Amino acid sequence: MTRYVVAGTDGSDASLAALHWAAGEAVARGYALRVVMVVPRHGAVFGSAPEADVGQPSAVRLMEKAVAEVAHLHPRLDVVGRELTGVPEEVLNDVGSGAELVVVAARGCGGFAGLRLGSVALGVAAGSHCAVALVPVGWAHDSGVREVVVGVDGHHPDPQALDLAFDAARRREARLRAVSGWRLPAPFDERPLMPVEEDRAECEDQELQVLEDALRGGKKKYPAVDVLPDLRLLAPADALVRASGGAGLLVVGRGEARTGRRFGGVPHAVAHHTRCPLLLAPRR
Repeated sequence: MTRYVVAGTDGSDASLAALHWAAGEAVARGYALRVVMVVPRHGAVFGSAPEADVGQPSAVRLMEKAVAEVAHLHPRLDVVGRELTGVPEEVLNDVGSGAELVVVAARGCGGFAGLRLGSVALGVAAGSHCAVALVPVGWAHDSGVREVVVGVDGHHPDPQALDLAFDAARRREARLRAVSGWRLPAPFDERPLMPVEEDRAECEDQELQVLEDALRGGKKKYPAVDVLPDLRLLAPADALVRASGGAGLLVVGRGEARTGRRFGGVPHAVAHHTRCPLLLAPRR
């Protein structure tokens, strides 16, 4: 059975950049690539794209051109483009039900200036059963940044997120930075009380050991990956967003399946502000 990556596009520059990122992932993993453009029933691509001006290429033609370009750049890649009708996020989630990964731009051609995360990206992140990658607007595919960052809650580690991160670092021959945000225990986390240096160091050592324990399985499975535990006295989302500024990929878990189709908390905050592509693991 063919394993494949799905890339959603609406013809915008951001979605075309995400398409090229998806092609690189498909090639690196040895998967096929399925490019999907969804035209809602009222006729606007992805629900809010403006009508093309006379003499300007339509969004569908832009997709066809992009697919041809990807095929030219990756001649051995099995790539096919499809135009479908429906609600974009629902169609992408349906098409992606058998995929290994669904890739979309964090924001396409809809929305307003300054919007960081569009409705389609949110819908896919909330509803997709497989891993999801959100590529931020303005991301340069050939940035050359090779470090992979993974968010780790040492007390409740996400094995799927860790495995995805270790595998991504292995394929990229990159260092894996395991970032864990933490806070001092009460009453030290309440001002004006502050711990003495010895107490803080003891708390930090304990948290670092918890983080190391969470990474032990991945280190054993991927011995060639260089791992850097990175404990930060920050809120988890803040720690991850800051770390994303120096990364080529950020990997975060999406929580447990029993939480339903909600997409909130740390992954939601990170999705809005990440400075590099964000890979969301399947729900546990």
